[in-house]
Amino acid sequence: MKSLLEDVVEFYLEPTDFNGLPLRDATKEVLDEAAELVTAGLIEVISDVDSMNPHIRRWSSRRTREEQLLDIAESGDTGRVVCLYPTAAALADRLPADLYRDQPYRRRQAEGGGRLEVAYFRFDVLEPYRNDPRYHFDLTDFGVRSSVTDDTYEDAEEHEEDKTSISHVGFAYDLSKFDPEDANAPIIRRACAFLCDLGDLTPTHQQRWRTYEVSKVDGLEPHPVWWNAQAHGAWPDGLGPFERLLFELRTWNGFHNSIFGVDLVRTTERPREFGWILRPSQQEYDAFIHLLDKLLSENLRHEALDSAGIPKQDKNGQNLGTLSRLDRLLENNAVTRANRREILKPIRDVRSARQGPAHTLRSNVTDKTFVRKQVELLKEVTASLVALRGHWQSHPNNAGWSEPSYTAKHYWL
Repeated sequence: MKSLLEDVVEFYLEPTDFNGLPLRDATKEVLDEAAELVTAGLIEVISDVDSMNPHIRRWSSRRTREEQLLDIAESGDTGRVVCLYPTAAALADRLPADLYRDQPYRRRQAEGGGRLEVAYFRFDVLEPYRNDPRYHFDLTDFGVRSSVTDDTYEDAEEHEEDKTSISHVGFAYDLSKFDPEDANAPIIRRACAFLCDLGDLTPTHQQRWRTYEVSKVDGLEPHPVWWNAQAHGAWPDGLGPFERLLFELRTWNGFHNSIFGVDLVRTTERPREFGWILRPSQQEYDAFIHLLDKLLSENLRHEALDSAGIPKQDKNGQNLGTLSRLDRLLENNAVTRANRREILKPIRDVRSARQGPAHTLRSNVTDKTFVRKQVELLKEVTASLVALRGHWQSHPNNAGWSEPSYTAKHYWL
């Protein structure tokens, strides 16, 4: 006859999702044995006190052994759900050596890791998925969704190992050494993912992710918006830096349309690649600048400035660019030269930074300061768009507008 511990381990290692053995209609002998195993540190209890679904161990129990023993004693009560899980200590000498040998994150769960325990990675682990057309790659401000395309999945000539997806990748930060007053203080950004999602990757991709993994250090934590959404089902309580910038662009565009009857910009949609640089390199940063300029000065429509009565040429007959015409529009609305220069400087700086790599050859160097430069540039451009939106908002046609509540909180990372 098998012991209770053997039953718990066998149930946990069945080809499911490392579920816990439900404690139902247990005899006194079983309850006593369960209590002894908890006291010995060989099993732990996950109950409806821990989670809405105790059949899944999100992470090792965070309650005391005394509380777990109380769950065992009350397991026969109506409506109680109590599940038993083997601890890492119990599994250490009971796992076959070759079990999931080529799947490191499935193996880690088999060793007792919780489904929602987090592993951390260098940020450039995401780069192959972004650059490979076989994958959808959707950047958000707080994480990434990557999935194989339908065409690739259905293509018999594609390697089966590459037909894989991971939907809940988050961003994580170590700001323990960050000082906003020190331009050289680092912003350390990582990618993070749950063991259960990593374990669903094909063996080849699990092993690839493993080569990028970094150790958890004090100060390194998942972004709170990503963590609360994925681990607790909470809606975001604010906008990240890219969505805030796009919110200002969309609002400004809408204000211009309400005044002049035409859109100010060509698009307000988020480009696929519009997000944090995946490695601190000159090439990555230049690509971001190029994309940002496309959303700013290159996005402005000459037709929109025509509708505002702004001339296309200066007094010498030279054609004016969109930023020069925008400056004229502000001037016509009594904005001082100093204020115009301050408002438009970040957008002009982006334009100038784009023109540099467009006309010269330069080395693709690594520079960790690019991470912070991108953050600071987003802050400056967003402040510029807020100021521009404010001037358009002052028009009587936009007097009834009020800022939506979801913009009240603005995450800078």
